Amino acid sequence: MKLLFVSARSATVLLDESGDYSLPVPVSLSLNGADLGEEKRSVISLFGLLPDSEYTLSMRQGQTGEQIAFRTEPESFTLDVRRFGAVGDGVTDDTPALQAAICCCPVGGRVLLPPGRYLSGPLFLKSHLTLELSKGAVLALSTDRNRFPILPGITFPTGVGSDLLLGTQEGNPLDCFAAALTGVEVEDIRLIGEGVIDGQAPEGDWWKNPKAKNRSWRGSLLLLERCRNVTVQGLTFRNSPFWNLHPLFSEDLSFLNITVEAPAISPNTDGFDPESCRGIRLLGALFSVGDDCIAIKSGKIWQGRTLQMPCEEIEIAWCAMLDGHGGVTIGSEMAGGVRHVRVHHCWMRGNDRGLRIKSRRGRGKFAVVDDIRFEDIRMECVKMPLVVNCMYFCDPDGHSVFVQSRDPRPVDDTTPTIGSIVFERVRAVGCQACAGYILGLPERPVESVTVRDCSFDFEENAPALVPAMAEEVPAVRNQGIIAQFIRELNVENVSMDHIDGDMVRQID
Repeated sequence: MKLLFVSARSATVLLDESGDYSLPVPVSLSLNGADLGEEKRSVISLFGLLPDSEYTLSMRQGQTGEQIAFRTEPESFTLDVRRFGAVGDGVTDDTPALQAAICCCPVGGRVLLPPGRYLSGPLFLKSHLTLELSKGAVLALSTDRNRFPILPGITFPTGVGSDLLLGTQEGNPLDCFAAALTGVEVEDIRLIGEGVIDGQAPEGDWWKNPKAKNRSWRGSLLLLERCRNVTVQGLTFRNSPFWNLHPLFSEDLSFLNITVEAPAISPNTDGFDPESCRGIRLLGALFSVGDDCIAIKSGKIWQGRTLQMPCEEIEIAWCAMLDGHGGVTIGSEMAGGVRHVRVHHCWMRGNDRGLRIKSRRGRGKFAVVDDIRFEDIRMECVKMPLVVNCMYFCDPDGHSVFVQSRDPRPVDDTTPTIGSIVFERVRAVGCQACAGYILGLPERPVESVTVRDCSFDFEENAPALVPAMAEEVPAVRNQGIIAQFIRELNVENVSMDHIDGDMVRQID
């Protein structure tokens, strides 16, 4: 066992690193001698703890056992939002009471939402506090967008200085609505508990005509902009108007045992979209959404060229990605680059594409994707397990000759780069189109892709599908690894069952 996080009221523990989202074998747990029952997850969180207290978590599997001791942190005060006037009946507007409790919380204090349904507009966080949603507490986001504050895209400095970016939409500095929980330049925050943050998008008009601007662009459930030292633990995020969790220009962030849910048909409800961030842990999370479960980004061309802030030093482990367009995606808004990413011990089921890199001409010279490792991944019924696509047809000019031409263009400031990508110990069953599809640029091929110690088992007579979202990519079924415009492709100790043709096919 390994202690991952401890606060005054909670703790997160890795029980066994050899599993994925689930343990290889269920275990029995007890806390200070009190039975907690059987556990099947690899990463667990404990709530309802007392501040500044000693605890011992014991784990037993058959005749063997293990334990770990820890001490919770001290706490200065607990502020119950009901004492500030919050009603929690799902009808009364609790925004003023909730915001007052947050603003009044002293350093080291806790704002507590006891069981109830708290209807609220966007709330703004402050530094040095814990916000806890108890089991049975729901923070229900208002459906009236006319009551939402707007975050301006770019504000120019009064004197000498850099532009201020607050609002953002898919990698561009644009006005957007504030998130249900919005943090701007705050630090030392814990957002914890067994409660739910419900965006209530189906009850409003957020998913109707979603590509049109309506007063402002859609916001998220959680926006952390230029924040430091934030932990999000245990919470469930549901039915966001747009992306669910959006860390932006932030560092030293942990997301532990969270759940993110949205219907499969919901538009742009990405689960987790870190953008131009550094130092992220996403451990023990469960996703089932209407777009990519996880999408690692660094903005479009203005943001990439101006700020030159990559997304880097990211660990994603012991997570489950169920449904969704992509399991773990890099891009396509990656003009600032993405590097030093490790995804390991994860489980994916029913995704269109499992591990996916999306780029295109025009992202620019800072759009470098490098040192990306995918290890110990289990996939079930993922149609296309591995995709690297440098001609992704996003944006208004995505289908243009500039983006899609197979003829080499001059290498210039608009040319992106894909460096080293490693897929290791990927076990996929129920594949349909192909094991992997790699499409680089003729003027700048993908540098290196390694597929090592992997297995791919296909459905017999699977339907033909287009493996990558680019022009001139034909539908295929039961194919191995198809590659075009790549400098080095290493395939080592790889098995494929029920495929038609060669294991590797490189297109001239």
